[in-house]
Amino acid sequence: MSEAQHWADFTADRMIKQLGDKDVYTLASGITPSGVVHFGNFREVITTEFVARALKSKGKKVRFIFSWDDYDTFRKVPANMPEQEMLAKYMYQPIVDTPDPFKTEESYAAHHQKNFEAQLKKMGIELEPLYQAKKYRSGTYKNEIIKTLKNRQKIVDILNKHRTEPLSDDWQPLSIYCEKCNRDDIKTIKFDGDHKISYECALCNHQGNEDLLTTSRAKLPWRMDWPMRWAFEGVDFEPGGKDHSSQGGSYTTAKDIVAEVYGGKVPIYLQYDFVSVKGMGGKMSSSKGNLVTVNDVLDIYQPEMIRWIFANYKSNVDFGISFDLDVIKIYEDYDRSERIVYGKEPNSEKKQAMAKRVYELSSLDGTIPPEMPFQPSFRHLTNILQIYEGDVTRARGFYADDLKNDHDEKRFQERAKRANYWLEHYAPEEFKFSVNKKPVNPELSDTQKSFLKQLKMALQAQWGQFKSENDLHEAMYKVIHEAGLEPAQAFTAVYQALISKEKGPKLANFLMTIGPDKVLGLL
Repeated sequence: MSEAQHWADFTADRMIKQLGDKDVYTLASGITPSGVVHFGNFREVITTEFVARALKSKGKKVRFIFSWDDYDTFRKVPANMPEQEMLAKYMYQPIVDTPDPFKTEESYAAHHQKNFEAQLKKMGIELEPLYQAKKYRSGTYKNEIIKTLKNRQKIVDILNKHRTEPLSDDWQPLSIYCEKCNRDDIKTIKFDGDHKISYECALCNHQGNEDLLTTSRAKLPWRMDWPMRWAFEGVDFEPGGKDHSSQGGSYTTAKDIVAEVYGGKVPIYLQYDFVSVKGMGGKMSSSKGNLVTVNDVLDIYQPEMIRWIFANYKSNVDFGISFDLDVIKIYEDYDRSERIVYGKEPNSEKKQAMAKRVYELSSLDGTIPPEMPFQPSFRHLTNILQIYEGDVTRARGFYADDLKNDHDEKRFQERAKRANYWLEHYAPEEFKFSVNKKPVNPELSDTQKSFLKQLKMALQAQWGQFKSENDLHEAMYKVIHEAGLEPAQAFTAVYQALISKEKGPKLANFLMTIGPDKVLGLL
C-alpha cells in the first residue's frame, strides 16, 4: 500500500524543508482561561498535535508548548458561572487572581486549566503547559518588556498601517495592574527610556511607579505578547483562528513586530476554522456561556472517533459536531472507514492509504491494532439496550460470541455507555421505545387484530425453522398477503403490540432480537 500524505504530513514536510534539520521543532498553542474551555478551542490543540505526530512519524523530536494566558484581564463574567456577584468584583483584575466560584481550585484560572488538561489527557494529547502569570510575575520577560517600550515607535508604525484611526500620542505597548486596586484600566503610562515607568489608574486614580526589572505587575498586550513569545520560545509552528488570521489582524501585525522588534522569525502558520454544534448556531463563546466541552462530546463519541472527525477535515474547513440522529451516521462512517483500513470493504489503494493515515492519527497512542476491532453497530446497539432497558450486562450477552479480546470488550463497553447516554439525553422521541412488559389492547381494526392472531400462529409453528431474519421476513409477508393488509398497516399493528408505537426498529431483525417467548407473548 502506498503511503498517504495527510495535511499534517504536508505541514511537517514544509517545516523540515523551510527550517532545515533541527534537533527539536517547537510547536505552540494557547488559550485564555476566561471561562470554560470549549470544544471550539480544542481545534487549535488538535491541529497542533496532528502536526507534532506527523513530525514524530518522520523521526523528528518535538516540543509542544501550550500557553495558558492566565495573566490576561478578567473582562466579562460568563453567564454559565455560579457566584456571579462575587466574580463581578474581580473585573479588570488578572484571571489568575480571581477566586474559583466552584471552590475546588486555588483560582478561577486553575479551575478551567485543570479541567481542560484532564480532557486533553483523555484525548491522548501530551503537551508542556506554560503558565504565563508565573512567567510574567517572575520577571522571565522583563528584558522583552523593556525592549518593547524602547521600540514603541516601530510598533506604532506597524499597527497604524492597519487602523482607521492612528494610536494616540500617549499610547504605550504595555499593560499595568494597579498596585492599589489590582486592575488594569490605566489612564496613562510614562516610560523613562530606561527601565522605569509611572502610571495613573483610571479606576481608583492611584499614581504609581514601577521598576520593570523587578515589578510583577507589567504585561504586554496581545499584539505584542504573541510575537514576543514566538521569539522567546523559538516557535517553529503555531496555528491561528480565522479571527486572528484576517488581513490587518493580530497575525498580520505579529509578523512585522517579531522581526523588527524582537529579532525573531515568523513561525510556519496554519489557519483553522471554527467548530459549531449542530442545532446551536453561531460560534461557541466562553464569555457568553453557549458552549460544549470536550467532555460533553466524549459522552457521545469515543476519543478515537473525535480525533478521526478532526483528522478528516482540513484545518481551514469549518464543520459542526452532531448530537442528533446524525450521531448514528457518524458511527457508521467511522466503522466503514475502519473496514476500509483493514481491507474488509473494497476501495481504491489511494483511498485505503488515506483512510489508514487518518486512522493512525485518530489513535490515542499512534498505533493501530493488528486485527480489525469488533464493530457493534451504534444503531443496533441502541435497539438492544432499549430492549434490555439500558442494562449493559444483559446487552453484552447478545454480543458475547463476538467479543474475542480485551480490545473488543473495551470497544463494546465504551459504545454501550455512550449509546445509553445518547438515548437518555439526545435521541429524538420517535427513536425511543420500550418493549411492553405485558400484552396490551391497542386500538386496531378487526382486520389488523385478525392479522396479529394469524401472525402469532405462523411464528409459533415456524420459529425454529428460521435461519435468518430474511426467513422471518418472508414468513411475515406471507401472512400479510393472506390477511389482505397493506404492509404499513400490518407493521403498525405489530409495533403497537410490541412497543405501543406506530413505528420502530427494522421489524424482522427486531423480532429476532427480542426472541420468540417475548414476541409470542405480546402478540
